[in-house]
Amino acid sequence: MEYKVEKKSAPGRKSVEVLGATFESGKPEDKKMGIWRQKLVTRSEKLRYLETGERYWYGKEWYGSEKRKNPA
Repeated sequence: MEYKVEKKSAPGRKSVEVLGATFESGKPEDKKMGIWRQKLVTRSEKLRYLETGERYWYGKEWYGSEKRKNPA
C-alpha cells in the first residue's frame, strides 16, 4: 500500500510532510460479523460476554490510573 504524503504549513517552520489517510476503503462483507447474540449459544455464554465487556463499569477491581488503595 502506498501512503499519501501531504505538505502543510506548521508554526515556526515553512512546510512539513504529513501522512495522509492510511485506511483501505470498503465495507464489511459479512453482515453477521457484528451480531454477537447468534455466535453465543447458551445463556451462560451470553452473560459471561456481557460481564467481561462491562467490567470497567461494574467490576470491583480497577486498573491503571483508576486503581485506589482505599475504596471511596
